[in-house]
Amino acid sequence: MLKKTVLTFAFLTILTTFYGFNAHFGTPVTDDVLNRMAEADHAPLVEEKCVISAYDNLIRRISEQEGHDWRLMSAIAYHESRFTPDITSRSGARGLMQIMPSVARHFEVPLDRVSDPETNVWLANKLMTEIQTMLRLPAGTSEKDRMSIVLASYNSGIGHVSDARRLARVHGENPNSWEVVARYLTLKSQPEYYENEVVKCGRFTGSNQTLAYVNDVMGRYDKYCRIAGR
Repeated sequence: MLKKTVLTFAFLTILTTFYGFNAHFGTPVTDDVLNRMAEADHAPLVEEKCVISAYDNLIRRISEQEGHDWRLMSAIAYHESRFTPDITSRSGARGLMQIMPSVARHFEVPLDRVSDPETNVWLANKLMTEIQTMLRLPAGTSEKDRMSIVLASYNSGIGHVSDARRLARVHGENPNSWEVVARYLTLKSQPEYYENEVVKCGRFTGSNQTLAYVNDVMGRYDKYCRIAGR
């Protein structure tokens, strides 16, 4: 059991996902449309009625089975692929959720199945579950902080986020606050921080991208919550 936990943490520590695609996207639900729908006070989503994308029911079914908010997973899908299932990025990430081959291997899924929307969404949900388990955020953590820290781990790898949380503790700050964690992710580009003995993953120079990712997905999630019921 201990060996499995160590291997899982190692996998998540080195995992850096899912950006830089080179494909042509289909037509998404635009921000203007989302805002008009929210202002019109639409009724909550019901089965077979797609409000966000053609994949609403698939994403909701799989996400609910795994215990995640399907609207957050939809926001990730929009950011990653604009709901386009048959694209592959320059880095090899595939499908709706831009799943890396390393993630498929970790969950023992054949690479030729990764672009299948159901498999792709399932893998993203399993990865989210594993990240949450490894982070061990306390029950009192606010939902916004929890989601933001998990999204940062999903984007940049849990290792850098864990380093930022350890640095926060060392400096007497709250490691469960996204505002605090985001600041230390940025500071991890400076020697006086990444050379600290609590840092396990070294220098981090991707904070701007990770912070923008979290901000974008959380903003879109808020819009999706206004137009689609839980």
